[in-house]
Amino acid sequence: MVLGKVKSLTISFDCLNDSNVPVYSSGDTVSGRVSLEVTGEIRVKSLKIHARGHAKVRWTESRNAGSNTAYTQNYTEEVEYFNHKDILIGHDRDDDNSEEGLHTIHSGRHEYAFSFELPQTPLATSFEGRHGSVRYWVKAELHRPWFLPVKLKKEFTVFEHIDINTPSLLSPQAGTKEKTLCCWFCTSGPISLSAKIERKGYTPGESIQIFAEIENCSSRVVVPKAAIYQTQAFYAKGKMKEVKQLVANLRGESLSSGKTETWNGKQLKIPPVSPSILDCSIIRVEYSLMVYVDIPGAMDLFLNLPLVIGTIPLHPFGSRTSSVSSQCSMNINWLGLTLPERPEAPPSYAEVVTEEQRQSSLAPLGACDDFERVFPGPLFAYIQEFRFLPPPLYSEIDPNPGQPTDDRPSCPSR
Repeated sequence: MVLGKVKSLTISFDCLNDSNVPVYSSGDTVSGRVSLEVTGEIRVKSLKIHARGHAKVRWTESRNAGSNTAYTQNYTEEVEYFNHKDILIGHDRDDDNSEEGLHTIHSGRHEYAFSFELPQTPLATSFEGRHGSVRYWVKAELHRPWFLPVKLKKEFTVFEHIDINTPSLLSPQAGTKEKTLCCWFCTSGPISLSAKIERKGYTPGESIQIFAEIENCSSRVVVPKAAIYQTQAFYAKGKMKEVKQLVANLRGESLSSGKTETWNGKQLKIPPVSPSILDCSIIRVEYSLMVYVDIPGAMDLFLNLPLVIGTIPLHPFGSRTSSVSSQCSMNINWLGLTLPERPEAPPSYAEVVTEEQRQSSLAPLGACDDFERVFPGPLFAYIQEFRFLPPPLYSEIDPNPGQPTDDRPSCPSR
């Protein structure tokens, strides 16, 4: 009898999104299929899957123990988020070469479904860093007697969602700094920097509007700049390793002595980057916007404004006042209400104020003497006379049909 061969072993996921990319979050069900294609007939002990999610950090440092002695110190740490195992075919006994309990698989392509649920607790977002990573994967193992196992591993992505529509992430970020340059006993004028952004939370692809004012009272030519930085922090054995990377930057115009430059919403676009990781005990990924003044021959003057890169973008109703409105739930049932086809006319003036009320409200002339000494002229009488005068007559017909109706005043610019 001619033994069959394993032609291919593949893993595919049932994707939850339209992009056909396996992306999940805590509490989701991960499902998919293990496809096995064989030529001829094979006998199989088991087909297993092993799913795991974990964060891991590792780095080394060289240390001196004496004048001629050096050694390398390893720092490693790991956090496991879940560990799931399942058997799709066969059994899990140790007698690998036993002929009992074997399953026969005929020539062709065969699919075996698998499914497991991610933990409800927060999971760290998938990440690949300089000294660590957060990975989630499914591994399939095909075991046959007298053969080495056939193994295949495939990763999937997990996002721990960060909603930037929360009050803390919608709050503006601002700061002010000043620096005075000194050279021996000579002191030049100060360089001042103030900057502000509309909120703390953004998503990749958005542009940050920077509002800043830079005043150069020194004798040097300076250049205002802005940059987004990603900071990766790794923790192991009580130590911390930090890596800082430039994400995006921009440059302003050179500023000579005595000049001032103002940025009225200068835009800096956020490229595709990993979301912030704030809940992992061994890996932390943070972002910041640095607005700074490049000073030749001296330390730069800079402001650091913290950022959080999220996964849920700004709500369509979000604005610069969203940090207040988002603190309470918004009931938008009123949007379903319809306005009446013909508005009801307001009440007539006679229904609101009678002639007796208007006459009695007018003060006698004698009572006005004291006010006339304070307000020269008939000012008080003017106010009293118009207190209960009727409004213009209501009409549903436009008195000026020839004039355009879209001449409303525009909103003032920032």
